[in-house]
Amino acid sequence: MPRQTPVLEAHGISKSFGHVRALEDVSIELFPSEVLGLVGDNGAGKSTLIKILSGAYLPDHGEITLHGRPVVFHNPGEARHAGIETVYQDLALAPHLDVAANVFLGRERPRTGLLGQIGFLDHPAMRREAEQHLQDLRVHVKSIRQTVDQLSGGQRQSVAVARAVSWGKDIIIMDEPTAALGVAQAGMVLELILRVKQAGVAVILISHNMPHVFQVADRMIVLRQGRRVATVNPHEVSMEHVVSLMTGAVTIGGNLAGGG
Repeated sequence: MPRQTPVLEAHGISKSFGHVRALEDVSIELFPSEVLGLVGDNGAGKSTLIKILSGAYLPDHGEITLHGRPVVFHNPGEARHAGIETVYQDLALAPHLDVAANVFLGRERPRTGLLGQIGFLDHPAMRREAEQHLQDLRVHVKSIRQTVDQLSGGQRQSVAVARAVSWGKDIIIMDEPTAALGVAQAGMVLELILRVKQAGVAVILISHNMPHVFQVADRMIVLRQGRRVATVNPHEVSMEHVVSLMTGAVTIGGNLAGGG
């Protein structure tokens, strides 16, 4: 893909927890409208890295730049304000609330005037906007007034992604978005990831499901034991090769493998 200015870069990221070195001198780059697969075995450092990028952790060393400008996120709210949204495995949805309320969860819109000042919310406006967001991403639910606990697993994941797209104008980080989903529901989420990319949003995809990563990723960064060991083009290498990189059965001189 044509090389543009990265929307996000992280240089020399290191993080330790006591005597455990979770990340050591890891650098990544993410380009506009790119799906970047972040893969590695358990303990490779994927979760720690995305928590640093999303503001949940501060790195011990290293720098993050957004649109070429250095940034420091002290909490997830600061990352969200900068345009980075994260969809975790647990989705952080409120199952007893309807779809529209979940899209606006934590960002509820007050009514205008005195009613808004005393805490009344503009539910009609939120429903209209939530419905438009879902239509733009071709996310199908029976009704915007359905409670989330009435939705399928794939629909719940889609609502969480739609919420992220609604607020994350630059970057969405997705942590295991197809875990515990059936074939059809996983396919729905993968199609949604591609539509998010087409909308101009960059995606970091973390997944143990290698066929899913190969299906949607433009590039893949391989982590092993807290280090970046390779960057691969999923169109030029096999899954077996990537798994070998993850496990250490194959090592690459330098930082690149199979292009990228």
